[in-house]
Order: sequence, then structure tokens, then C-alpha cells
Amino acid sequence: MNTDTIAECMTLSFADTPFPQVVKRLAGAGVRSYTADLIKLRSTYYDAAGDAFDEALPLKDGPAIAPAFDSAKVAATVKSIQRGEIGYAEFLRRIMTSGCSHYEVFIAGRKAMYFGGDGDFYTEPFPK
Repeated sequence: MNTDTIAECMTLSFADTPFPQVVKRLAGAGVRSYTADLIKLRSTYYDAAGDAFDEALPLKDGPAIAPAFDSAKVAATVKSIQRGEIGYAEFLRRIMTSGCSHYEVFIAGRKAMYFGGDGDFYTEPFPK
């Protein structure tokens, strides 16, 4: 797993590089999946061998995570970032205020799953 490329991808994400471009670079770096922990503000990347790389999410002024998970608001926020209406930092803030405590991206499975603290979740297939 190329950790330099992973770190570059974090910078690109916060510079509002479109998700498909970031995921392509992560896949090229050997990343199979990753988890963004919005409670700790950390992301962990995994490769096929089970190795992991962890780094901070540099979100400034992150809101508290809402106690109830609102899958409709999470879905609407995902659509907003896909349309380029908001950037990554705003995306994170909105899903946090929608009760998302963490999300996982499965590159080979081509989907992202967003989870609330109570176990509720929303699954979004990658855009075509």
C-alpha cells in the first residue's frame, strides 16, 4: 500500500477533487477499502493483505454527531456532493449532523455505507 498516495488523496479530497478520481488513485495505491471514523476524525485504509494505514481527517469546526441517524438526509447529502454542489468538508459536516458516526468505502464492491451510532445505515452504490 502506497501511504504517500493515500496522504495525497486526503489532500485532494479536501481540495474538492471528485470522488471517482480519488477512489481511482486509492485503488492504484493498493487500497481495497477504507473507514472514516467521524467521532475520532480519523480514516483507516486497508489493502488486500490486511495491512492498514491510519491518518487524521483534517476537518475544521466539525459539528457534533446527531443522536438519530437520518438516512434520507445522508442520501440527499451524497447526491449533493455527487452533483458538485458541495465540497468534501461540507459533506462531512452534513452527514455528521444527519447522525452519521462513520462510513466505509468498498472499492472492489463499488459502494459506500454510512452508519449511525444505533446501527442504522444507508448504502450508496458508486456513480456509474
